[in-house]
Amino acid sequence: MSNKIVWRALASAVAVVVMSSSSVVAQPDPSAAVGRATFATYCASCHGVGGHGDGPLASLLNKKPADLTLIAKRNHGTYPADRVARTIDGRSPAKGHGGGDMPVWGDAFSRSAADATPPEEKIRRLVSYLETVQVR
Repeated sequence: MSNKIVWRALASAVAVVVMSSSSVVAQPDPSAAVGRATFATYCASCHGVGGHGDGPLASLLNKKPADLTLIAKRNHGTYPADRVARTIDGRSPAKGHGGGDMPVWGDAFSRSAADATPPEEKIRRLVSYLETVQVR
C-alpha cells in the first residue's frame, strides 16, 4: 500500500471522528427541553419567559424575582447546579424562596396529581434548562 493511500485513509478516519464527535457535542441535553416547558408552567409568571425576573407577576411581589440568567455570572462563571436544585426544592432557601412570595417547588411538585414525574426529576430538568440560559 502506498503512503498516499495510507494518508488518505487516515485523513478520512480523522474526519469521521471529528464530524461524529462535533455532532454529539452540539446536541443539547434533552431534559433541558422538558425543563423549559416546566419553567414556562411554574416559573415564568414571576421570573419571566426569558428568566430575567420580569414576569407578569413580578411587580406584585414584595421582592423582585432574581434574574436567573445571571446565576453563573454571579458565581464567577460557574453554574452551581447543586445549589440551584437545593434552592428550588427548599433545602437551601434563598430570600424569597419558600417564604412569602416563592413556593418551595419540591413540596409543590410532590403534591402534583396532574403529572406523575417524580419531583426530583422535574427539578433536575429545571436545573438543566436554567444552565442553558446562563450569561457567562
